[in-house]
Amino acid sequence: MGRLITVVGIGADGHLTPAARALVGNAEVLLGGERHLGLVPAVPGQVRRPWPRPLAALPGVLKEHAGRSIVALASGDPMVSGIGTTLVRMLGADAVDVVPAVSSVSLARARMGWSAEESAVVTLVGRDVAALRRELAPGRRLLVLASDESTPAAVAGVLEAAGFGATTIHVLGDLGAADESHAVYAGGPAPRLHVLALEVAGSGPASWATGLPDDAFEHDGQLTKRDVRASALARLAPVPGAHLWDVGAGAGSVAVEWLRAHPLTSATAVEAHPERAARIARNAANLGVPRLAVVTGSAPDALAGLPTPDAIFVGGGATAVGLLDLCREALAPGGRLVVHGVTLETERLLIDAFHTHGGELTRLAVEHVTPLGGRFTGWTPARAVVQWSWTQPQGEPS
Repeated sequence: MGRLITVVGIGADGHLTPAARALVGNAEVLLGGERHLGLVPAVPGQVRRPWPRPLAALPGVLKEHAGRSIVALASGDPMVSGIGTTLVRMLGADAVDVVPAVSSVSLARARMGWSAEESAVVTLVGRDVAALRRELAPGRRLLVLASDESTPAAVAGVLEAAGFGATTIHVLGDLGAADESHAVYAGGPAPRLHVLALEVAGSGPASWATGLPDDAFEHDGQLTKRDVRASALARLAPVPGAHLWDVGAGAGSVAVEWLRAHPLTSATAVEAHPERAARIARNAANLGVPRLAVVTGSAPDALAGLPTPDAIFVGGGATAVGLLDLCREALAPGGRLVVHGVTLETERLLIDAFHTHGGELTRLAVEHVTPLGGRFTGWTPARAVVQWSWTQPQGEPS
């Protein structure tokens, strides 16, 4: 397939490089938002069309103008949380040519004097503002791509609730335009087009290490406890782009920590009890990973149609008939399965699975110091957990 469309980045002031200006001027069809189309001079005979709504209708527009040169205008770098990324996903990389301009992120870093190495970018364009929570840590510099005028107030609310209310919020409006602005947010309206620069300050929870404190999660006792959770996640081995099934998720702690490991991880939590399923979603939002997908239903039936997993954690219900075999067969090559059991019945099942399929069998016994009365303290054991971990051989069909 040849290139169907060329996406040209344009500055907020309408600036185009000579090469980009030639592409736009020679296009037979010019697409873009109304604001972008208004930034470039009219060309006799050129067809100008705003983006179709919904954007899913775009392939029809391209088919309508097949054989003609089609150019689309986009803000700055179209591949920075922009239309370029959407078009590549929709049409394929071979169908889209991208000519970037200076991005709003580059302009924001320049205005703040922040290097790329010392700052991070969080996009809230079309996303839940709760995703910001994962990125918060004292002293961190964050550039937040805003969704609209309401973003600063929403971000301020998240910062306050997460224990980082002392953060300085810079509102960088209309970057690159003649009326560019820079203000420290103290409430009130914000420009529609803006980037937030956060100098994070506060004392809220900030660790990305596995094994968050148990009280970081809302739960009813059905929770994979901190020490055994950390052990499970070490064996599940989250990596960017990998998908997890958290089966019998309880409070969703394993799925939540899997997602906190990297923004490009994904996960599905499966929980039979509706109240617990709702609690999982709250935990995910409160800990900065609202992208967690929650399925209310009982395994194995509830696993049908889920995305292929790269890792599976079974924290409850392992004795359901056929569940472990289904999980092994569902894993992608190289995928990891970790199963916990605390009952004799589940322990017997995991021992049999270990003898049949191999892997690693571990018994985790954790003790904590607690008061015994008076001035004495002693060790109090938690219920021991049997952990079976197994890896799908590489090259075998899932």
